[in-house]
Amino acid sequence: MPELIVTSFNRNFTGVSATAAGVIRVQQGQYDLRLSDVPLPSCPAPISRAEARHLSRSPAPGRPFTIWHVRRNSEMRAALWARDVLRLPIRIVFTSAAQRRHSALPRWLISRMDAVIATTQAAAAHVPHVRAVIPHGVDCARFAPAINRAAAWEASGYPGTRGIATIGRIRPEKGTDRFVAAMLRLLPDHPGTTALVIGRAGSSHRGFLDRLKRQTAEAGLSDRLLFPGEIAPDALPALLRALTLVVQLPRYEGYGMTALEAMASGVPFVASDTGHFREFARGDRAGCITADPETTLATLLRDPDRLSAMSLTARATAHAHFDVTQEAQAIGRVYEALWTRAPPDKTQARQ
Repeated sequence: MPELIVTSFNRNFTGVSATAAGVIRVQQGQYDLRLSDVPLPSCPAPISRAEARHLSRSPAPGRPFTIWHVRRNSEMRAALWARDVLRLPIRIVFTSAAQRRHSALPRWLISRMDAVIATTQAAAAHVPHVRAVIPHGVDCARFAPAINRAAAWEASGYPGTRGIATIGRIRPEKGTDRFVAAMLRLLPDHPGTTALVIGRAGSSHRGFLDRLKRQTAEAGLSDRLLFPGEIAPDALPALLRALTLVVQLPRYEGYGMTALEAMASGVPFVASDTGHFREFARGDRAGCITADPETTLATLLRDPDRLSAMSLTARATAHAHFDVTQEAQAIGRVYEALWTRAPPDKTQARQ
């Protein structure tokens, strides 16, 4: 019987998926672990939800219960069904990154968790039962700098001599339009620079994407501002290390893993002041926080020496302070505290 079941219910590969996958790759060498439902890159083959419940009927030898680690509303619901309706011997750990008040249903679900891990102090302020504040980490072996960035960019197959990109879901909340607006003004003054909008638009945001493409075409920049769509998770590390800058300008962000993955790849970032970007930036030495992306990007693109220095600081910061092994170790301490302490009084804990 497994000690730990980690759930992954979203068919799309999101930032939550990326953070879970990074931790699982470390945890699989530490625990008898099962991934449930949707495959994640370089992680164990998943089992079904029914099999996860079946394997949780009896705890692993030496453990009082199986821990289910969940990260989404649907996963909390499945775990609560297993624990409270089927009465299986499990405890539920939830990781929360949202830096705003949850709506009513998620608040109720979170209140029923046995332990909550917040990724930042701001996130911790919005959830109960916080056992630890543990920033997300990045796999610094998987995301590593290019030996020769120019050669890596050439190998990417994209035009020009250098690339900058924004990566994530294409929607107003993610600030895709902010990136496009800045690129339409900047690219004419920076020959050789190609801009990429990496990600997919959901059905409700197809019109938004179409407008961005139309603006690009009207500016005559469709050959330099490209919309390649979603990049497969296994292809993302090679693309990131080939970039000169990553630009993330969301109007709201819970954490901001793409900037951290870029840092581990030796790529500095430019970002809006949300999520955990300011902590990553280290006073504009690894990245820049800005309300004026056009001016900030223009300054950086004309200063290769500063970009080189930021690249070194970005990689060093990711490795020293945000390596995924540190995150996995801290999560492990939450698990051990649950396994070793007496079962809490659920009636009192959920008042």
